[in-house]
Amino acid sequence: MLLQINNLSCVREDRTLFEHLSFAVAPGDLVQIEGPNGVGKTSLLRLLTGLSQPFAGEVCWNGESIRSCRDEYHANLLYLGHQPGVKAALTPLENLAFYQKLHHPAQSTVDLWQVLAQVGLAGFEDYPTGQLSAGQQRRVALARLWLSEKPALWILDEPFTAIDKQGVKVLERLFLAHAERGGMVILTTHQDMTLMEGRLKTLSLTPSLQE
Repeated sequence: MLLQINNLSCVREDRTLFEHLSFAVAPGDLVQIEGPNGVGKTSLLRLLTGLSQPFAGEVCWNGESIRSCRDEYHANLLYLGHQPGVKAALTPLENLAFYQKLHHPAQSTVDLWQVLAQVGLAGFEDYPTGQLSAGQQRRVALARLWLSEKPALWILDEPFTAIDKQGVKVLERLFLAHAERGGMVILTTHQDMTLMEGRLKTLSLTPSLQE
């Protein structure tokens, strides 16, 4: 499996964020998208997921445009954006059970209580998610990663937001384990990642010179 980005350009509101961007992500790769705020990191991730369309260029999965292999590509993709994407009225346990049933029914034997404990939510499993802090809601969303071995490609926009240092290390270990299984991780973050140092590839976006 291979993600190939060919000559990609992104324009937002008549402003060119980046252009002629090409790179590839192969099994086992851990890639950090770097750059100052407003340079287009989130826009790039949305292009990679197919949620937005590029001004020019193409995103390919195994040599085929993701527009023509949409179902296959999305079956191999897990995307977590800025918003946690959880249901406030449901508990963390109910949110995770809903996600599991919808996306990974074959993993019904996974201990969801243990998964929530992994992200530091032991004791909060039955609280309405809307009553939890922003960091705890983020942890509910991140708990999906423990149910998502099959999606080969994880695309994560600021996954460490509102996560403490210990939580960052837990996630780093998970990312490394995913890469060891042949998975791929693309992420944006302003956090230092000490455990992944040496394994992490970086792609730097620079501000456009266009006024």
